[in-house]
Amino acid sequence: MQTSNKRSLADVEKEILATKAELENVHGTETEVYARIVGYYRAVKHWNAGKRDEYEQRKMFTLEDSGINFELSDKAEITAKINERNSFLQSENLSPKVNNSSKEAVTYELYTRKTCPNCPPVKDFMTNFDMEGKVIDVDTEDGMAQAATNGVCASPTVIFYNADGIETNRCHNVEELESVFNLVTEKA
Repeated sequence: MQTSNKRSLADVEKEILATKAELENVHGTETEVYARIVGYYRAVKHWNAGKRDEYEQRKMFTLEDSGINFELSDKAEITAKINERNSFLQSENLSPKVNNSSKEAVTYELYTRKTCPNCPPVKDFMTNFDMEGKVIDVDTEDGMAQAATNGVCASPTVIFYNADGIETNRCHNVEELESVFNLVTEKA
């Protein structure tokens, strides 16, 4: 014989009211907040009044609230941003080796390291083109000396040279390389 565990509507409402009363009476413990102050972390409640006031005025930066859109999903937009940056560098004479009269890249030098996580995609990109060039390992003494001579401070770096041996462009990632190759095909 089975007994029925049915509750009446009045019993359910009593339980709901009892639970609501319990929730209104919930008291937690005080949370201690630690934040960085003058080079080390310390509980905010132990800070002097001036530092506490400064802490209360701090605002947390979030990308969503900033209104800045960093998503560049359109390839044309990425290329435009890279070209804009390169134009700025040239106009400010921050890139004096770029020869604007000849953008035709004839040869290249690719500076890489064995431990560089960004080098393989750049190396793969460069192997897709029938262009004379060489890969220089900056982990070697000769490679480091050649990098220093050419002002290479990061890996990967690809330096393009025209037929006269003059540097025409310098790239550090696949997006920049795509921009350069699009520029060359547009000029041709």
